[in-house]
Amino acid sequence: MIQSSQNKSIRKLKEKLIERLLFLCSLFSVFTTASIIYILVSESIGFFKVVPVFDFLTDTQWTPLFTIKHFGILPLLSGTLLTTLIAVLVAVPLGLTAAVYLSEYASSKFRNTVKPAMEILAAIPTVVYGYFALLFITPFLKKFIPGLAGFNALSAGFVMGIMIIPLVASLSEDALHAVPNGLREGAYALGSQKIQVAFWIVLPAALSGITASIILAVSRAVGETMIVAIAAGQQPTLTFNPLVPIETITAYIVQISLGDTPHGTLEYQTIFVCGLTLFLLTFGLNVISFKLKRRFQEIYE
Repeated sequence: MIQSSQNKSIRKLKEKLIERLLFLCSLFSVFTTASIIYILVSESIGFFKVVPVFDFLTDTQWTPLFTIKHFGILPLLSGTLLTTLIAVLVAVPLGLTAAVYLSEYASSKFRNTVKPAMEILAAIPTVVYGYFALLFITPFLKKFIPGLAGFNALSAGFVMGIMIIPLVASLSEDALHAVPNGLREGAYALGSQKIQVAFWIVLPAALSGITASIILAVSRAVGETMIVAIAAGQQPTLTFNPLVPIETITAYIVQISLGDTPHGTLEYQTIFVCGLTLFLLTFGLNVISFKLKRRFQEIYE
């Protein structure tokens, strides 16, 4: 009895230690996020003491390093959204098609072979993708689009789409694979064909997971740095023409972070303002993803 009581006490002590350790890990994550927000906000306050928020949100020029300075975020925001849109138009159709095939048509052996091979794309360094866009995709596209500039949003967005295909395909395939077989069998019993079952039964049932994977891929594209810094150019222009050079928020942060801008100046503070804008943008995407996921779960429960 004494030995059994001692074992129970030791087990309870271990459980408490594990519980406290997990709590500290979660607290560390919260502390890290709060610290990042504090740094971005505190540095941005100094910027907005000089530049009005209205001008920051409405000015159509971004020239903080020029003699005549303008601090309008719209050119950087348009470049970010343009490359992200191109990436989504590439990744979502290809990624969803691959996910449906792997989940509904491919054999288990083929799926277990192809899925890890496809995910290797996510392990390639983004700087490699950047030079791939600049030295291969852009010259290739120039054969069909004579007016394409050497640095452009189209090549950068296209390669970004290739980069996030594994994200869309892998997570969507997991969501499709998790759909209960009873739904498929019920549809087959009613005389549905395989393609009807895949696109009219399984796909809607997995829509919450698919939506989450797309939003996650969009967030990944919005925060991409090296591809756009190498292939898209560094010309902050308010345009939605994918054939001309643009500059994204992340590319501008890279440009200022090279060390030529003195610390503590207004130009240096633009890094944190751009970082805060990027944080709010990705945070909004995550909130939308969470809302959509809950909505679709309520519909299909």
